[in-house]
Amino acid sequence: MPASEPSELLELERLVDKLGNLLQVRELCRVDVGTRSLPVYAISLGNPAPSAPAVGYFGGVHGLERIGATVVLSFLRSVTTRLRWDSLLLQQLERMRLVFMPVVNPGGLWRGTRANPQGVDLMRNAPLDAEQRVAFLVGGQRLSSRLPWYRGPRSAPMQAESQALCRVVEEELLSHRFSIAVDCHSGFGLHDRIWFPYAGTRRPIPHLAEMHALSELLDQTHRHHPYVFEPQSCQYLTHGDLWDHLYQRACSDPTRVMLPLTLEMGSWLWVKKNPRQLLSLQGLFNPLLGHREARVLRRQVEWLDFVGRAACGYQGWCPSGEEREQHRQQALRRWYPWR
Repeated sequence: MPASEPSELLELERLVDKLGNLLQVRELCRVDVGTRSLPVYAISLGNPAPSAPAVGYFGGVHGLERIGATVVLSFLRSVTTRLRWDSLLLQQLERMRLVFMPVVNPGGLWRGTRANPQGVDLMRNAPLDAEQRVAFLVGGQRLSSRLPWYRGPRSAPMQAESQALCRVVEEELLSHRFSIAVDCHSGFGLHDRIWFPYAGTRRPIPHLAEMHALSELLDQTHRHHPYVFEPQSCQYLTHGDLWDHLYQRACSDPTRVMLPLTLEMGSWLWVKKNPRQLLSLQGLFNPLLGHREARVLRRQVEWLDFVGRAACGYQGWCPSGEEREQHRQQALRRWYPWR
């Protein structure tokens, strides 16, 4: 029989029990899975002042992509372990806010499905439609919850897990003048990709210059990094993307900057190295071998740490004035050559 809770949720609760006095922990909602009721948690630490930058780390949105939750949990464990001795980290937390939602979709993790227990794909669940034509099914569909990429009933409220994620972003990120969100996924291609909005249109985002400056900062800081940094629209378009929805809300205040990023770990590379993973649905989205998972965690925890440091020091690289327009023009040539 499976455990009463997914292993990632159990690990999160053990971590909270051990270090709860050092963290701010909230139970946002509970999700029913058969006779079980699973919690959705948010963990926060650091400076809550609106003038301080903030970073949100999210994982487990798609229950089949367990590695996303594992990466966020691994980084959270690293941060909490260092709280007792790392004076530089403590100084960083005096200047910024960190927020974690490692297990957004506990029901999907427990069931081993991409969707939540209601069959809804949380990354197709926001109340907005793509501006251009999307691919059949993969772009989001309302035909049936028995098919993948189901958006949920039209005009229905967002799923509880989607609402919980949106609530954390609104309260913990949009309350700050500058913030970055990182949502960890897997399953697309042979390369690790860092995607930014939009997912529902090929239009450039208003903060294109800031995204370009961040990508250059990554290139300069980690010269041999493996990431392809690009708009999601370079690959495909979707309806109902939560980060498009939240980014549009962030843009309602022109003095606020919120940069949503999606880490899409290239799981096809894991399959290429170990073709036997094709025999397992989990194997299509996760590194099943222990040494390979350890290598993935080392790489991605370093990336998440970079994002936190970049946010903390954003005033040193976030462009303004003439420099901002230069970054925008460079970004248009790099990512939108057709314009």
